[in-house]
Amino acid sequence: MDEHTAELLNPQANFHDLETLVRSRVRDLIAAILDEEVTAVLGAGPHDRGAERRGYRHGHRPARKLVTSLGPVEIEVPRARLGTEDGVEEFQSRIVPRYRRRTRRVDAALLSCYLVGANSRKVKLALQPLVEGTALSRSALSRLVKRLQGLFEAWRERDLSQESYRFLVADGMYLGVRLARRVVRVPVQAVVGVNEEGEKVLLELRIAPSESGKAWEGAMEGLARRNLAAPEAVVLDGNAGLVGSVRKTWPEAKIQRCTNHKWENVKAKAPKHCHGELKRDYQAITYAEDGVAARKAHAEFLAKWWKLVPEVARSLEEAGDELLTFYDYPPAMWKSLRTSNVIERLNGEFRRRTKTQGSFPTEESALVILFGLVASGTIQMRKIDGYYRMPEKAEDRAA
Repeated sequence: MDEHTAELLNPQANFHDLETLVRSRVRDLIAAILDEEVTAVLGAGPHDRGAERRGYRHGHRPARKLVTSLGPVEIEVPRARLGTEDGVEEFQSRIVPRYRRRTRRVDAALLSCYLVGANSRKVKLALQPLVEGTALSRSALSRLVKRLQGLFEAWRERDLSQESYRFLVADGMYLGVRLARRVVRVPVQAVVGVNEEGEKVLLELRIAPSESGKAWEGAMEGLARRNLAAPEAVVLDGNAGLVGSVRKTWPEAKIQRCTNHKWENVKAKAPKHCHGELKRDYQAITYAEDGVAARKAHAEFLAKWWKLVPEVARSLEEAGDELLTFYDYPPAMWKSLRTSNVIERLNGEFRRRTKTQGSFPTEESALVILFGLVASGTIQMRKIDGYYRMPEKAEDRAA
């Protein structure tokens, strides 16, 4: 092992590099920034005697360590008294608030470690080169998580009247949560909206007692209660409760049944030896040149499979034209609209994070983690395919 690698693996290593040189100047730079802040608040420098002066300096607070992205630095925050209409008040720095021990960038690093599955001990080990022995208590991480919980509460109650989404994609997954002293798998319902720019936005995240119609009805009614305008179309699987709740909440919205989910349903009805032939016939519907060709292939599929395996035809017929709604849109958008992969990918990222944790102690803790993964950017959702064609579709709709 070379000397450089050995130094990197040594938690007690004293790194002598560019960051060390920069850090030696950070303290003076922070002091200068804080001095500028006090000068701006007081309206005068240390020895100015102008009429604009609004108070006076009086020393510094005791030195304390501030952990920055360049490591811990000892700082002294200046003190000052400000004259107000109610008398005199103590100056409070906004740049380095009272009791602040870490910069926001360091807090973001701590929270990111937690969100990807590291416990407090692993967080300390991972950030050891950064914090250099500075205490990172379990309570420090708990306070960050509690702050995240407050953001989650505000997010799921926020008003949606100023937001507009052309499409919604809804689906669920199961997570292990401890309830009544036992770990049970509970359904997590998620709804993602697609706006005019093709951006995907998480709109709803909740744990329901089941995937029944009443449970999904609560999710959709919750969005409507928060003033979400009716979407143009909703992409979903074949869950009867979900389909019924969308029709009840937004009867004017189109429904696109996920072609992947329907394929799994159709395949399950057929003997294994004919899966290859069945797949060719099914893809003739879902990968046709246009809606006319798709409907022709749909009719041919039913005519053929009613004779071969009636249950297969019955399963396809159940979805009806809701399997072909995506053909109403430009071909560039078909890939994104024919399936609920938007949610499936999100759920896949959720599972990747949660598999390191056998179960969650409460329902709330599970939801906060999932929300944090999206809110922090740990999970990023790209724009849908063909989003640049949506303005064209909007014009057609207006006409």
